[in-house]
Amino acid sequence: MSRPTSKDELLSAASAEFAKLWELLDKLPEAIREDVTWQAHIEDRSRNPRDVLGHLHQWHLLMLGWHGVAEAGGRPQIPAPGFTWRTTPALNDQLWQRESATSYVDAVRKVKRSHDQVIAVIKSHSNEELFTKKHYPWTGSTSLGAFLVSATSSHYVWAQKTLRAIKKAAT
Repeated sequence: MSRPTSKDELLSAASAEFAKLWELLDKLPEAIREDVTWQAHIEDRSRNPRDVLGHLHQWHLLMLGWHGVAEAGGRPQIPAPGFTWRTTPALNDQLWQRESATSYVDAVRKVKRSHDQVIAVIKSHSNEELFTKKHYPWTGSTSLGAFLVSATSSHYVWAQKTLRAIKKAAT
């Protein structure tokens, strides 16, 4: 699927890739899905399905936070206070820590809820607001839609790839 360039394409891609994520999760053995102590070594780190869902949830929260600060008239600190895009590996470690005590069942609940919240943000904006570069000063030289693509469909594709690697490691 090509990168979305309209509101309809973004909503469709986010929905389709999120559904594929759940199809992959459903194909994993229940013991691997729900055992948060089981780990596969992928991309230079140990991961399990709960970690993947927690990662997505935390990035949803970042996106929702940026949007909320901007809607209130502020300028969000992107990607997070004390971090730059170059230091996202350290940020991802911090985000993993936040979810490290979460059960698989809670991770499922959290990521579904935060996904719905991000979808509501997408729906609340016009196509022009989403995909006009520099429409919002806080998005820099890009568009709000680009941030939302990264927080949804593109991130879901990464999660699918990671889950396929987890499944391969488990068999």
